[in-house]
Amino acid sequence: MSKLFALSDIGLWFAGSDDFCPGGPIYPNPKESGLLLPLGPNVDVYFRARKRSRISAPFVYSEERFEQKQVSIEVLPDECLFEIFRRLDGGEERSACASVSKRWLSLLSNIHRDEIRSLKPESEKKVELVSDAEDPDVERDGYLSRSLEGKKATDIRLAAIAVGTASRGGLGKLSIHGNNSTRGVTSAGLRAIARGCPSLRVLSLWNTSSVGDEGLCEIANGCHQLEKLDLCQCPAITDRALITIAKNCPKLIDLTIESCSSIGNEGLQAVGRFCPNLKSISIKDCRLVGDQGIASLLSSATYSLEKVKLQRLNITDVSLAVIGHYGMAVTDLFLTGLPHVSERGFWVMGSGHGLQKLKSLTITSCMGVTDLGLEAVGKGCPNLKQFCLRKCAFLSDNGLISFAKAAFSLESLQLEECHRITQLGFFGSLLNCGEKLKALSLVSCLGIKDQNLGVRSVSPCKSLRSLSIRNCPGFGDASLAVLGKLCPQLQNVDLSGLQGVTDAGFLPVLESCEAGLAKVNLSGCVNLTDKVVSTMAELHGWTLEMLNLDGCRKISDASLMAIADNCPLLCDLDVSKCAVTDFGIASLAHGNYLNLQILSLSGCSMVSDKSLGALRKLGQTLLGLNLQHCNAISTNSVDMLVEQLWRCDVLS
Repeated sequence: MSKLFALSDIGLWFAGSDDFCPGGPIYPNPKESGLLLPLGPNVDVYFRARKRSRISAPFVYSEERFEQKQVSIEVLPDECLFEIFRRLDGGEERSACASVSKRWLSLLSNIHRDEIRSLKPESEKKVELVSDAEDPDVERDGYLSRSLEGKKATDIRLAAIAVGTASRGGLGKLSIHGNNSTRGVTSAGLRAIARGCPSLRVLSLWNTSSVGDEGLCEIANGCHQLEKLDLCQCPAITDRALITIAKNCPKLIDLTIESCSSIGNEGLQAVGRFCPNLKSISIKDCRLVGDQGIASLLSSATYSLEKVKLQRLNITDVSLAVIGHYGMAVTDLFLTGLPHVSERGFWVMGSGHGLQKLKSLTITSCMGVTDLGLEAVGKGCPNLKQFCLRKCAFLSDNGLISFAKAAFSLESLQLEECHRITQLGFFGSLLNCGEKLKALSLVSCLGIKDQNLGVRSVSPCKSLRSLSIRNCPGFGDASLAVLGKLCPQLQNVDLSGLQGVTDAGFLPVLESCEAGLAKVNLSGCVNLTDKVVSTMAELHGWTLEMLNLDGCRKISDASLMAIADNCPLLCDLDVSKCAVTDFGIASLAHGNYLNLQILSLSGCSMVSDKSLGALRKLGQTLLGLNLQHCNAISTNSVDMLVEQLWRCDVLS
């Protein structure tokens, strides 16, 4: 504390200063200081810890009484305390002082790092280094990270963070999600961060209605190293703050704006003009953003912008035309819920020849996607590798096949809720996608009807490794039989929710796969039997790593016996709601080469306490065990397993 109260450095004396002690001097007669009890030149007076630090005068003796007078340091004006605090040498001292009172915390948090003046010479300063291994809050990029959510998001906590992290290199990433209903984050809290953490690189503000332009302007003026800004549901932040950010943070590379009702075109224009390093932009549900802002931003960031995400905006064909012409560096493009974009917009975007570097394209709920527009996109994006199309009602088989022919570099194709796509379009795209297609996914497409197709001798799609057909009720045995002939190199198969598939349809797929299946998901395929699992174990047991049979009610102990004997690499098995019993679990436990890590038996009503020993043996390798809704297993047995399988996460 001797360092803290070295007031002589700023010209203050305890004795005789009426300005410091408005009630008069501490001693009745300053000339009688010899009446003080001698303490010696090298003796420190110890004062018991209290809620607030105080300066106590020594005992004074007079003829009438022996008395002690106390004066609180709180009587010092803010200017004096400010001068004291900025002369503290280390971060520990400043953090300790910040814990004394809210007033001290407020003063300390308003000291800019450039205003700290240490009294020690440079050679004696202690440098505090924090490694990634020592501090779990250090990000991989090497800077400190803090996150405040809900009730914890207050100005006081932000001030404490600003003071506490200053001595450790400063805060690098700050996330504020939600607000304290009574004492939420305001501009004062962000001001403390701006002054104490000039090295801040990443800032996320979610649902912070009490933060306005003033707070974000403080960040802009104090944190010139800012690289990533994420604003979500911040109605009080306007274009003024975004313009200030753009002018003062030239290193900004990633900007996300979602549900900010007061941000519009002017802010985006400034970002495009003053942020030459911008690589990623995401804008969602901002009613004031229109073609003017998007066009200005994209045309200004032609050679830097790599990722563009536009969702539920009031933009038209003009914006897509600008993307198609100026998006020369764009590699990832996401377009969602654009009701005012027509067929013409997508056609112009594809015909603009500016998306030469585009590798990933996702289009969701855009009524303007038609056969003509999609074909133009395929021709105008020669390096497109991943394409995802969701909820586009006007796309038909002809458009999909034309796109597949044009996009000769395509590696992954995903279609979801495109109900005009039929069996003809699905197989047509598969046959015309070229030699690079590796993954094909069809999800909830109700236009698929299982029909016998007279497929002539065609060259198989040997590049396809992953096939996912989920929740398409019309996809059945006839379609699977064709797939078995066309896709001999499959390794990952997901047929979840296909209730019309039987053994007759899936067995040809198993027999045609030459590379060996690694991951198979058959959850919800209620008509498959033990014959499928036994055949799979015999033909692909040497490569099988994951098998999901959740809800396959005809799967019994015979399947578990085949798995135990033939699947040494299997690490994830789900037989929830299957007809397995204690005998099947015992068979798994006696498998000599089985090395299961995840086992799910949820809803297996015929598995009882008799399987306790087998589960204990399986637990030697298990990391996760799901016993939920296994009503025949008692609570005591579950408790014993939890205790004995200490390295395994048991759900019950």
